[in-house]
Amino acid sequence: MKQNPSLSLVNKIMTEFARLTGLSPASKYPQRYLWTDAYAVCNFLELYHQTDDEKYKDLALSLVDQVHNILGRHREDDSRTGWISGLDEQEGRRHPTIGGLRIGKKMNERGPSDPFDERLEWDRDGQYYHYLTKWLHALNRVSRVIGDRTYHMWAIELAKTAHAKFTYVPAKGAQRCMYWKMSIDLSRPLVPSMGQHDPLDGFITYHELQMCLPKGPEGSQEQILKEEISDLANICKGKALLTDDSLGIGGLLCDAYRVAQMIVSGYFEETELLETILSSSLSGLEIFERMSPLEFPVEYRLAFRELGLSIGMRAVKRLHRLVKERPGRFKKSLLLSKRIEMLLPFTPLVEMIESFWLEGTNREAKSWLDHRDINMVMLATSLAPDGFLTI
Repeated sequence: MKQNPSLSLVNKIMTEFARLTGLSPASKYPQRYLWTDAYAVCNFLELYHQTDDEKYKDLALSLVDQVHNILGRHREDDSRTGWISGLDEQEGRRHPTIGGLRIGKKMNERGPSDPFDERLEWDRDGQYYHYLTKWLHALNRVSRVIGDRTYHMWAIELAKTAHAKFTYVPAKGAQRCMYWKMSIDLSRPLVPSMGQHDPLDGFITYHELQMCLPKGPEGSQEQILKEEISDLANICKGKALLTDDSLGIGGLLCDAYRVAQMIVSGYFEETELLETILSSSLSGLEIFERMSPLEFPVEYRLAFRELGLSIGMRAVKRLHRLVKERPGRFKKSLLLSKRIEMLLPFTPLVEMIESFWLEGTNREAKSWLDHRDINMVMLATSLAPDGFLTI
């Protein structure tokens, strides 16, 4: 098997991450954070795929267990105890995601009578929908790589809980909406506005989970998430996807590659959605390039946001190859190849971003150290992205 030449560096980064966050060696008080850990699980799975070394599979599974046992339970500084789902200990272990999963922020959530402080809210715990969708993807990857459907079942349970609690109809006859952030127990919204790409991310992720359900005796798949997918399809209608944020653009490009993989599998046929995502990504990249944020001094740059874009550009390269290898699956799309060709000139961004953050002095900057764990993990993902990009 041909190995990624960056694999030794990815191994070094992920081994250090495991040590620093208390995964391995196991710490009495591990530091878990849902977004970072979702990427980390995928990175360990990629290392396992590339090397066949069981220790990486064990690290991925140990990380899943830690996340569920820490972020699936109430905080130690909370008067509440046990699983946030309210299940007893035995049932909670069987269904660790059914109450959702905490973000993992250092500060406890804002209380019902506490005033809203926008700055503090970024540092407070709770649940984010877009973090939950990242964990859904990670669980599905675990299920597919190791062949254990338990992880897929946990993903389905989490998807149903997240959808039921984060989506709502504000008034009779009105369009369904989504909350951006909710309380730890999912009983109340903490930030009621809707994330720009949350409905799209959920729509694609639900389809990913649906696609991976086992087929019945006649080859059909049980439509477990049919209603949830329909809800998000309606929320997505007419929603603008354009953003000049590097992490947001990268997320769109990763979503595009997931859609393309589902099209190639024969599960998904909406090439129009793929065109829309790529068109929005292209427009966003053109704005991003004019702003020249990669020329800013290191103290004004956020590595994880830039690395999100780098991962997305890695997805463009794979999307280009996929469409060339399977043109018959995309023959209904008139603009797709043109959009991909227009995106390819932006792929040097990968080298620009990775080389900057691989420079040791830049990783000594406060902007890196303040977000060290997430920066490390997303740098590793950019260097070896298939564990995350594959569905």
